[in-house]
Amino acid sequence: MSGVELIKVKSQDDGMRLNRWFLKYYPALSLGHFQKLLRTKQIKVDGKKAEANLKLAAGQEVRVPPLNLDETEAKRKNEVSKKDAEFIISLVIYKDKNILVLNKPSGLAVQGGTNTTRHIDGMLGALKFEYEEAPKLVHRIDKDTSGLLVLARNRKYADLLTRAFREHSLPKTYLALTVGCPNPEEGVIKAPLEKAGERSLISEGGKPAVTEYRVLDSAADRFALVEARPLTGRTHQIRAHLEYLGTPIAGDDRYFGGENRKKFAMIADKLHLHAYKIDLSVIYNKKLVLRAPLPAYFKADLEALGIGFKE
Repeated sequence: MSGVELIKVKSQDDGMRLNRWFLKYYPALSLGHFQKLLRTKQIKVDGKKAEANLKLAAGQEVRVPPLNLDETEAKRKNEVSKKDAEFIISLVIYKDKNILVLNKPSGLAVQGGTNTTRHIDGMLGALKFEYEEAPKLVHRIDKDTSGLLVLARNRKYADLLTRAFREHSLPKTYLALTVGCPNPEEGVIKAPLEKAGERSLISEGGKPAVTEYRVLDSAADRFALVEARPLTGRTHQIRAHLEYLGTPIAGDDRYFGGENRKKFAMIADKLHLHAYKIDLSVIYNKKLVLRAPLPAYFKADLEALGIGFKE
């Protein structure tokens, strides 16, 4: 690839984390752009895939792909249509000087990728409000999962939140409508997960994955509203763990697809998994717990099934 640079880590940067190294030498590179370059393996260290928190050693070689910073910044400033700007602003459920919180709808990707041109990252320029810079992504949720998405409005909180999400120090609660009722109705799922294509599978050789859960209400054991709290952050963790219990999430085309979904045509054909609550108190040094209202289709299906839930 033309324009690729291979840069030796200087002695004064020994021990610096990779994300901070890029911030030092490429301050115009957005966090979202940096994370995408990592995810697509365009950034490497000594020829190998790297993580954002990798500690660099003097003499190591960092592969820096073409960053197109001027083009990226221009897109961020100029390419948000009026329709998309109004839409993304309508998703804001909390705003202060340091963060914005969105209630993301199911079906909208957080970042772009193959065949994904409309996504949250591409609309961030509409969320500057009184600031000159757009907010920054600090974590992701699946495209088909709805609910809370936290954005940082400055570099300090981008660093704080990125670290907190990586260390799983911000308690998160999800709500899921499952097909069947978990038995027992409360417990801890400890089942290692390994990525296999577009799914995560239970595997003894997989990475540790732990999810706490409890049933909030059920409909004659045919469906249940389950509260799930992931203690680790594996891909599709809650989806794979609830399938492991024999109670997959309604509308999940990867873990409960095909003929199975046709049996439950009365349920909306969307993933019923919602990032409902997050506790940001550890970041703010005061109590701050945020909740995202359930999507209309999720609420309608609970009502139709006679499952009770008060937001």
